[in-house]
Amino acid sequence: MEIDASSPASDLAALFQHTAWRYRNCGRFAHSYVAAKLHRDPVNREILTLAKKEAFGDVVDIGCGRGQLGVALLEAGLAESVVSLDRHAGLVEQARRAAAGLAFSAVVQDLAVCQDVPSAMTVLLIDVLYQLEPPVQMALLHAAVRASRQRIIIRTLDPDLGIRSSLTVWLERLLRGVSPHSGRHVAACPVSCIVRVLNEAGFITSVVPCWQGTPFANVLIVGRTIA
Repeated sequence: MEIDASSPASDLAALFQHTAWRYRNCGRFAHSYVAAKLHRDPVNREILTLAKKEAFGDVVDIGCGRGQLGVALLEAGLAESVVSLDRHAGLVEQARRAAAGLAFSAVVQDLAVCQDVPSAMTVLLIDVLYQLEPPVQMALLHAAVRASRQRIIIRTLDPDLGIRSSLTVWLERLLRGVSPHSGRHVAACPVSCIVRVLNEAGFITSVVPCWQGTPFANVLIVGRTIA
């Protein structure tokens, strides 16, 4: 379904509903999770809004989970293709099933072991870096920067926002033992360090809050190559 830059919130809600519908054959939990994640997590609105203003082209989604963001981008006509990477084989299979008929592919890849990232116009790193050990974070970040031909979008946990950061770290550690979506670590790198890596690679960066309606310490870092 195509959407344009003037689409009202109701059109975005319709896109989320249609995207979630694609997961109807992935089990009741998966369908419910995707529907809730799309509607409640502000990162989906932020990235789709950005994609309506800037051509995303071919996209690599690192740590895609069930792939709902990539599927939504394709359903909205805001990406030409999406390649998704995730270590959970079951989630990757659900993403493939839901994306049937779209220009979508998904690869099982443990990012803690292999940090190879295919080249793309737009690289997404959503809630991934802080779930890896610091040396692996840096290796993956540098690989993502090298892979990005035009744009890299990172959501991460900012460890320097006081009580917001403490609450987010506590919750991430609490969920780590029970959630299939959690990583093995909670080790948030300072945002200034991530920005420095992007700037040294020639990207112009912006950092904005990405926690609307939640008490968390998530921020969105967008790096763009100099035109």
